[in-house]
Amino acid sequence: MGDIVGAGLLAHVPTIVLPGATRRELNHGQDSTLVSGLEELRAEVFDVLDYDTVVVLDSHWATTVEFVVTAQNRRAGLFTSEELPRGMCRRPYDFAGDPELAHAIAARGAEHGTWITAIDDDHLPIFYATTNLWEFLGQGLPDKRWVSIGVCQTADTEDNLRLGRALGDAIRASDRRVLLIASGAMSHTFWPLRELRQHESAGVDHIFTPEAAEADRVRLEWLAAGDHRQVLDTMPEFYRFRPEARFGHYLMMLGALGEGDCTAPSRMYGEYENSIGTGQVHLWFDRPAAGFPAPRRTDLTEADARYFPLTAGDPA
Repeated sequence: MGDIVGAGLLAHVPTIVLPGATRRELNHGQDSTLVSGLEELRAEVFDVLDYDTVVVLDSHWATTVEFVVTAQNRRAGLFTSEELPRGMCRRPYDFAGDPELAHAIAARGAEHGTWITAIDDDHLPIFYATTNLWEFLGQGLPDKRWVSIGVCQTADTEDNLRLGRALGDAIRASDRRVLLIASGAMSHTFWPLRELRQHESAGVDHIFTPEAAEADRVRLEWLAAGDHRQVLDTMPEFYRFRPEARFGHYLMMLGALGEGDCTAPSRMYGEYENSIGTGQVHLWFDRPAAGFPAPRRTDLTEADARYFPLTAGDPA
């Protein structure tokens, strides 16, 4: 039986892969704690835990008509960002995939009333929400597999939770020990171009609005207390502050961890920081002694029946 042995809401901001001197220049002589935070997370978690596969819920990879999970045997190449080619240019990546787990995840989609497709095309683009974190957490660990799942830009809260439920069920039915990474930000509004260079330092006073910083702060308190239910119940309110990818990366992770039944408290690595208006943080959720709660079943409705048999949610 497979297991989720840990999960994290992690920032992937481009500044973490800039040279240290450049980071300090942007931040009044101080380095970003997001870098030291990832280094500590690597030493305390990724170099220590027994796991087979990392599943990245990638907030930069936006699909439209379905969720997509990578199913290549291996992904390797040089990554240049279309968004920031000056700062992320020809960065090498090379890691094994997990086609068996990818296809198992896709096969669970109908049971939860959603569409998931496993794609093994070697020409499928890759995004820095995956590669930046792999550089810190996966590079030098050749026996660890990495898989990415994109956010779907037409998905709402329930759709994202359904993906997570399917993901959690597939992991439990496998023989894999898995780490989940929800790769993305909290509040996510950039400063306008003519102003943003005045807001490149990490200080919280540079978050786009005080209200956005406060919304993030409150949720950080809830997560530190393991109150995922409160985060979930207040998603309509949080959407006012434009969380990255409508917080799909976190919601997919939470769907796999049992949603409101999950009470795992967060450990923060580094500090909560600004990145040109957006709220960035590294949070880690350790596996409880009894394991994370099982994913909820999806009760398919008459509306779902147009696409999915109403018996699809029954246990296999």
